[in-house]
Amino acid sequence: MSEQMQCMTGELMGRQETPLDPGRGPVERFAFELRKLRQEAGGVTYRTMARGCGYSVSTLSRAAAGEQLPSLPVALAYVAACGGDTEEWERRWQAAAEETARTATDEDDTDAPYQGLARFEPSDSARFFGRERLVAEVLDLMRDRRLGAVFGPSGSGKSSLLRAGLIPALREEPDPRLRPAAVRILTPGPHPARTHARAFTAAAAPGDTVVVVDQFEEVFTLCADPAERTAFINLVVTAPDPGSGIRMVLAVRADFYGRCADHDGLARALGTAGLLVGPMSPEELRAAIVRPATASGLIVEQGLTAPDRRGGSR
Repeated sequence: MSEQMQCMTGELMGRQETPLDPGRGPVERFAFELRKLRQEAGGVTYRTMARGCGYSVSTLSRAAAGEQLPSLPVALAYVAACGGDTEEWERRWQAAAEETARTATDEDDTDAPYQGLARFEPSDSARFFGRERLVAEVLDLMRDRRLGAVFGPSGSGKSSLLRAGLIPALREEPDPRLRPAAVRILTPGPHPARTHARAFTAAAAPGDTVVVVDQFEEVFTLCADPAERTAFINLVVTAPDPGSGIRMVLAVRADFYGRCADHDGLARALGTAGLLVGPMSPEELRAAIVRPATASGLIVEQGLTAPDRRGGSR
């Protein structure tokens, strides 16, 4: 390993980062490249980066720790804070994610019943359990509103709820008003209006086109152009007008609720059309553990899901 690889360390609350070996695999290589980008940006501190990107110091530092691949929004926020090219880095992240997935498949070809930290996709609906109540509540919200939103902390399962819960439920919905003609899933990215304008047009088929805007907070963390941000938010607010053939649901990190209120039209649209995603109840958590295992022909030891003395699961 070169001296540069051994010595590439940075500050984090007065501590040095552990040296990385980019030859050990895609995760460490991606983290190493993130650190190199920060170094080339003049060694900008994590505290400075955190002020402008909407993520905490610890979240940003973990992105370059090399322990696991950061989520795409976190990685792009890190890159943007260092002045990097987010479109190029999105391609790098996709390549690292694909290589990581191939490596995991090569190491273990068994069909694991759990997703780990990965979000559930529509194709994973057969093993998505524990959020049935919330799925029903989102369906009710969409019956009443053409634009709605789910809010929740990072990691609360908003993306999985919409992708593996709501979308399959819509496709099986007996109510023709809700059964979609098409489903489109997007994340805003650094150029939301320029990239996604065509997504807000209805499909030429019976039924509404459902647009799921996941990680809506990217309009604040990744889009650096206030005019483009406003243009995209205007699209979100106006596209689901009655007769438009568009229904829309947003997934928004809870700490950006106040930023949504900065836009008058968005504030009025979501004021009574928001759903808060909280933690699972003990029963829901037990279902999320036991039912995927059962569907794979496995048995979960009773002690792992037995309630403790405080009424929760162990």
